[in-house]
Amino acid sequence: MAIANISLRFKFPPLQSSCSSTFNNTLISLRKTSSIACSKPSSAGDEGSSGANDSGVSAAKPRKLSEQSSWEVKDSEGKDYLYRLGAESDNVNIAVGARAGMIDDVFIGDFLGKDSDIVFDYRQKATRSFEHLQGDYYIAPTFLDKVAVHIVKNYLASSLNIKIPLILGIWGGKGQGKTFQTELIFKTMGVEPVIMSAGELESDRAGEPGKLIRDRYRTASQVIQNQGKMSVLMINDIDAGLGRFGETQMTVNNQIVVGTLMNLADNPTRVSVGQDWREADVVNRVPLIVTGNDFSRLYAPLIREGRMEKFYWQPTREDIVNIVSRMYEKDGISRKEVASIVDKFPNQALDFYGALRSRTYDKSILKWVEDAGGIETLGKTLLRRKKTEKVPQFIPPEQTVEALLESGYSLIKEQKLIMETKLSKEYMKNSDG
Repeated sequence: MAIANISLRFKFPPLQSSCSSTFNNTLISLRKTSSIACSKPSSAGDEGSSGANDSGVSAAKPRKLSEQSSWEVKDSEGKDYLYRLGAESDNVNIAVGARAGMIDDVFIGDFLGKDSDIVFDYRQKATRSFEHLQGDYYIAPTFLDKVAVHIVKNYLASSLNIKIPLILGIWGGKGQGKTFQTELIFKTMGVEPVIMSAGELESDRAGEPGKLIRDRYRTASQVIQNQGKMSVLMINDIDAGLGRFGETQMTVNNQIVVGTLMNLADNPTRVSVGQDWREADVVNRVPLIVTGNDFSRLYAPLIREGRMEKFYWQPTREDIVNIVSRMYEKDGISRKEVASIVDKFPNQALDFYGALRSRTYDKSILKWVEDAGGIETLGKTLLRRKKTEKVPQFIPPEQTVEALLESGYSLIKEQKLIMETKLSKEYMKNSDG
């Protein structure tokens, strides 16, 4: 072959190591047919010599990437940096990755594939930014002071010579706006929190919820470290996931979650998610806020002083009037009228007054359905018509005090029916013998 008599007179740009394995394999296969030898790039002092031995392989020492590079540094066990990264990774699922005939096929799957993207889950945004909270809302001063002080104290923990609880437990009656008020405070302070719910505190896999809490805690820490924003880990309705009600059974996951939260409160800067423990693995302290209705259902050592600071939220009449006034402000309802509505329905939670406004829309929606063609054509009206023509415009009803009071009496009637009828007793009336 003609190629056998051609010597390599040009130089490849210096390789980062000697010859890459792929480059070596290619030239070795060529050598069998054309007797071309692979010459490794020589060092600066040996530029004139080939530096190859009798077998055609260079005897020069492999060049380091850089004198300052940590990628080739060995630890006390002789393992390099990449080996340690792989050993400490919590992703042990080696079945994923680009496979299906050993890659190609347009990188596997439907347009860049599913299996090929092993970091897809890790790129999902886990934090909240509350762009949906548009408008002017009222934040109760007492609530604001408690949450803001808790966050600030935890961020100043290293400079304050006091014991600071990591967890703030906000508890109180149902529908009193605990979560919503907290989210308004986050938006006001520029906090980008990681939010969990009670439904994530149980799993069919033992240990998964505890690991999830630690992982979310570290995610919030990374927001602080990488984005320069304040962050908080928040768990809503924690008593629904961890509380003991009647004869409910304590599961392994309940115990692990309680233990995880206690460990976070005791060691807020050392959080492991399964990797080998490293002395240098110190995370930022992240304030933790939990909400619930009855903390007496929780494991007592978790809510003790020093770990959790408790805040009972029961809005006063003034708080309710101010919050509802902001809610009805765009409807033209004055503060005096709002106060009269609140006095008509005392001892109701904040969500009751939001339900009043929602209930006033019912008649207008029924009229819109009739104007749009009736119930039989709703599928076409709401879904298919969007692709070809506009959905008929819905005109919100004009809010009046009379309409709101009418909705309120209707809601009160339903509440009383539930409490007085108790159909479960009617169904089981023969069970007592």
